[in-house]
Amino acid sequence: MEKKVSDSTKIVFVVKCMLVSYLLTAGLLLFLALMLYRFGLSEKVVSIGIIVIYITVTFLAGFIAGKRAGEKKFLWGLAMGCIYFLILTAVSVIVNRGIEDAASSLVTVFLLCGGSGMLGGMLS
Repeated sequence: MEKKVSDSTKIVFVVKCMLVSYLLTAGLLLFLALMLYRFGLSEKVVSIGIIVIYITVTFLAGFIAGKRAGEKKFLWGLAMGCIYFLILTAVSVIVNRGIEDAASSLVTVFLLCGGSGMLGGMLS
């Protein structure tokens, strides 16, 4: 019985962590859009900004998950990065009605999300 309670609290924690991650992502992307509007940033600068947002958010999610887990921190961080990537990919496929547009950068984004989540977990 205790194992089920423990598993359900882990699931609730992961859901909360992902919710906070995506709210933070939305806020940072809105800020980036404001900077684009205000200063007329180039496409290259906006692309770099999006990558920095992904790295920062997954690092923080991994860091928080590692702090809470106490053991196997890097695995918890990696899990947060991978879950973030999966949700990001699913939303991208749904919005674009296909994977063709995002297919070229899937591996890179996966490595960035997973790696920065794992790094956050290791440093917690």
